[in-house]
Amino acid sequence: MRKAFKVCLVALAAVLAAYPAFAEKRVPSSKTEMSLSFAPLVKQTAPAVVNIYTRKTVRTRAYSPLFNDPFFRRFFGPELGGVPGGTRKRVQNSLGSGVIVRSDGLVITNHHVIEGADDITVILADRREYEAKLVGSDDRTDLAVLQIDPEGRQLPFLDLKDSDGAEVGDLVLAIGNPFGVGQTVTSGIISAVARANTGISNINSFIQTDASINPGNSGGALVSMDGKLLGINTAIFSKGGGSNGIGFAIPANMVRSVVSGLANGDRLIRPWLGAEGQGVTHDLALSLGLDRPGGVLINRLYKDGPAERAGIRVGDVVLKVNGKVINDGHDMRYRVATLKLGSQAQLIVWRNDKRKKIFMGVSPPPENPKRHETILSGRHPFAGAKIANLSPALADELGMDMLEQGVIILGLKRGETAARLGFKPGDILVEVNGKPIRTVAKAKHVLKKGSRDWKISIRRNGKVLSQVFR
Repeated sequence: MRKAFKVCLVALAAVLAAYPAFAEKRVPSSKTEMSLSFAPLVKQTAPAVVNIYTRKTVRTRAYSPLFNDPFFRRFFGPELGGVPGGTRKRVQNSLGSGVIVRSDGLVITNHHVIEGADDITVILADRREYEAKLVGSDDRTDLAVLQIDPEGRQLPFLDLKDSDGAEVGDLVLAIGNPFGVGQTVTSGIISAVARANTGISNINSFIQTDASINPGNSGGALVSMDGKLLGINTAIFSKGGGSNGIGFAIPANMVRSVVSGLANGDRLIRPWLGAEGQGVTHDLALSLGLDRPGGVLINRLYKDGPAERAGIRVGDVVLKVNGKVINDGHDMRYRVATLKLGSQAQLIVWRNDKRKKIFMGVSPPPENPKRHETILSGRHPFAGAKIANLSPALADELGMDMLEQGVIILGLKRGETAARLGFKPGDILVEVNGKPIRTVAKAKHVLKKGSRDWKISIRRNGKVLSQVFR
């Protein structure tokens, strides 16, 4: 019996050696293990999580809207409320959290925490305060990079973890400053990974956790059990404003990508595929010979873009990028966005009922054609509009489909003709008086000719709108 028991123990040890993950991740097996504490982990990681206070000046309407009427200002004076026009300045304060990721004081937080701020103050866990400089911010990923000056002292910081290793069920800690009550630590598990349809960002693949996250936690740390930064807490799903156990964190791999682009004050440049496609549904999978839905069916290629140069064709289904499974278009955008510029990516595609390995150089979106930003003037409907040639680089800056082409309205002068006629930034010129508009030069040429009647076609939110102006 003892011999058989020893044999079982040897066999179990062999299994654990073959599958180390089983030895590293397991549920508590005794009362002693259940009484273990997170305190050592908190002491190790909490000093790197900071509070962020911002101040910005906003203009608010003073008293009643009636005081904006010239008739009333004639009697009450133009300096009503201290500001001409019946408005007054007010200082708006807000708070959030952040994480130090470098010992020289580089701090990561959310874009929405510092957006529009005039002053940013970072307060460490030991109550030291520093004025922070905004190094860069990216609204599409909702991340911002700040720099504080620790005057030569080394600050506590968190290393970034490889978030691709996160699994549902892993224990995590959320550290931040909810409701401004002070630094708070909550625990939970990873509830889901690769959450995309959250309405927060179109290029992120969020980690979902049930660790309590509340207002003020934004920008704080989601910490793994080995004391590394697994993600930046960003949003919650809530109908009443409080935590319902559904929180979302930006994965550390996306944080790493944004930090590398912004940390030196550079403009963030993302990699691009040079292709667009659609998720593979059940019916598409059957018609393509796939055994299950998944992947992205390529239906558009940018001429001489990275995908085309690598040999990808329309009709290919991208199944994996660098070994990571692609379930849909959200997965594809996230995987491409976290690739390193100048590297080579390995794609697995489905073509002619076979899997094919393709290697693609990772490059930035080109500015081709040059944007040639121009403010239009003259007697025509677009007077006062700022237009530019769309390129993949400009489309990426604007958060648009990077395969979009044509001439786009970037801005409008207030009170000028284009603004009064209802044109909007983001509108794409399609035709003017029957002439296709594909470049700024063509737009200027057609508009310069003049006309009594103007038949204008624009594309807005994917729909073509046409109208005649006299």
